[in-house]
Amino acid sequence: MRYHALACDYDGTIAHGGTVGEETIGALERVSRSRRKLILVTGRELDDLFRVFPHCDLFDLIVAENGGVLYEPAHRTVQPLAAPPPPAFVERLRAECASPLGVGHVIVATREPYDKAVLEAIRDMGLELHVIYNKGAVMVLPPGVNKASGLAAALERLNMSPHNVVGVGDAENDHAFLSAAECGVAVADALPSLKDACDLVLARPDGQGVTELAERLLDDDLADVDVSRWDVVLGHTRDESEVRLAPYGSGVVVAGPSGSGKSTAATALLERLTSRGYQCCIIDPEGDYAEYPDANVLGDPERVPTVEEALRLLEPPRQSLVVNLLGMPLRDRPAFCAELLPRLAGLRARLGHPHWVILDEAHHLLPAELGEIPLRSPEDVGALLMITVHPESISPAALTQVDTVVAVGDDPERTLSAFAGALDRPAPEPAPGWDDADLVLWRTAEGAAQAVRLLPARVQRTRHRRKYAAGTMSRDKSFYFTGPDDRLKLRARNLDMFLELAEGVDDETWLHHLERGDYSSWIRDKVGDDELAGHVAEVERAGGDPRETRERVADLVNRRYTLPAEPTDYDPDHDDDTR
Repeated sequence: MRYHALACDYDGTIAHGGTVGEETIGALERVSRSRRKLILVTGRELDDLFRVFPHCDLFDLIVAENGGVLYEPAHRTVQPLAAPPPPAFVERLRAECASPLGVGHVIVATREPYDKAVLEAIRDMGLELHVIYNKGAVMVLPPGVNKASGLAAALERLNMSPHNVVGVGDAENDHAFLSAAECGVAVADALPSLKDACDLVLARPDGQGVTELAERLLDDDLADVDVSRWDVVLGHTRDESEVRLAPYGSGVVVAGPSGSGKSTAATALLERLTSRGYQCCIIDPEGDYAEYPDANVLGDPERVPTVEEALRLLEPPRQSLVVNLLGMPLRDRPAFCAELLPRLAGLRARLGHPHWVILDEAHHLLPAELGEIPLRSPEDVGALLMITVHPESISPAALTQVDTVVAVGDDPERTLSAFAGALDRPAPEPAPGWDDADLVLWRTAEGAAQAVRLLPARVQRTRHRRKYAAGTMSRDKSFYFTGPDDRLKLRARNLDMFLELAEGVDDETWLHHLERGDYSSWIRDKVGDDELAGHVAEVERAGGDPRETRERVADLVNRRYTLPAEPTDYDPDHDDDTR
């Protein structure tokens, strides 16, 4: 289910002439029974609303005073969301006989033509207030307070995201909260400007339209409504057409050999998702996202995370999460994933998030030997992204849920063939532009794939370099100084520690590994940096004095991995994917 909440305006939307009809009440009750939350978002003051609407307890929360007040019917609690209006401002409007004049917890409300008196008072008194119009009504509020800010406060109380909300309204003051909702809807008699800005315009007016919306929501979750304004741009084709991914229901595999750019593509996608408020849960077996800046990180090499901890951190929708499994034995990771995935699906069924689940090294988490996986479709967890070197090593039950394959590296044909072969289906034929494309994208329902130029992340993430420079690599990827007789076992967990140990080991141990080419092999095979490995191999072949070769290797490592702590501008000519 994509939409877990329905947010409604009152006057002109659920109400006609200030009254809500029984048919509309019944429709809203059915929506509530579907386990969706109901939120009323109105410009009215609460006392005025209570006077005309006896069914306030139908709603889980009420945003009143055009975003200024949050009311919880179940507990009858009132929470002002901003400062009260200045008394001197109210007295001046009374003195000028502005009528009607409503004064709430936050709002001051009147009608045209008294907007002129309101604007003059704000100017003369030097007040920081703003005016909102609504079909002749004039509402005065503190800056930044509107229906969108009020809806955000309500969703925070419910631990829900605007990406799971359908909003419906009719007038000028509804623009803000309808544009914030994943699906903005206008009733048939809404203002033309609002209709133009919405994703769906209903066939019927006011409460009849809301009844129509409720029926469609219950019938198919508005599956036929185009909300492509939220699609995420991955890149461009040769003719500069945008290549987009839907943020809901997508099943994506990003595949290619080590060092081919998988992380570059995945990071670009992640950055766009998190920057737009989508919550991502990244299951990270190798610690590659341990310093990802847009997420909390749970777990480290010394501490294994628990499923309960992950669920607790994902309850608020604002923050994404990295579940770091570096401290967990390889054999235990599929079982952990099998336990976590259905719990994430349960969390999403309750709150509407996470919106994306990302499985790094997916062939470790969902190996081919698994006959079934605990997801019926990507929609169970919003959307699913699997990153892998070997798509054929992922469970076929997971691969059947994939609708998009992103192949990176110099041989996309081989990657796509491996994916298709795992499902015993034909691969797409090579097409012009594959050879020099950043990636090749295949929508599996189509026969052809397309060459794509990746739209890079706005900033160059330094997480891979920081990981290998100062992070903690797993035991099987660490370097071990043993010496010629295996008398040592000094573990270098990262490049910084490698240089420290190299400076301290005896000359015989240093030269033993140098002459065998161990340093370049480790950097190539475990760190995944072919360029640095090539330079270090030149030092190994040349040989020489232990002190001199230590300094040359240290200089090569430091020049490549000593980076600023903050992200730097993206350099499109340099691929920082070292996996």
